[in-house]
Amino acid sequence: MANELLIDLNSIDITAVALGPAEVDKLLPQTGPMRQLDHLIWRNQEYSRGVAVKRIREDEFWVPYHIPGRPLMPGVLMIEAAAQLCSIMQTLAIPDVGFLGFTRCDDTSFRGQVVPGDNFYTLCDLIQRNHRRFVCQVQGVVNSKLVFESTITGMKL
Repeated sequence: MANELLIDLNSIDITAVALGPAEVDKLLPQTGPMRQLDHLIWRNQEYSRGVAVKRIREDEFWVPYHIPGRPLMPGVLMIEAAAQLCSIMQTLAIPDVGFLGFTRCDDTSFRGQVVPGDNFYTLCDLIQRNHRRFVCQVQGVVNSKLVFESTITGMKL
């Protein structure tokens, strides 16, 4: 996996909103506490690279239960956030793609913690895409530090 970030966050405006919450609602079936993205910050014109953010709040459903007294965002939710970003990128590139499912998670490594108060940035870099399937390298970043990375595969279901 990468030793550096897939996308240089210093080269983009991380306060920007390229796709707001209402637009994300139209593209993702996940709602309520399963939504792991607040909005898309940046994407390239080919929809092959993107950055999203999730502000980790004290009232997240997992905070009281995932290590009481020392809440840590579960790794599975980090992966879910990345899978949601990948799905958005695929749907933007192929608008009639339909429902997408997450099918694989390979070469996953957790390198840091995500806690309430953090801004969790998810980065996506497309490796392969066709009308039915996509493969992306993904990373999670907090305070400019890589906290997780993986390769995610999804497909039209």
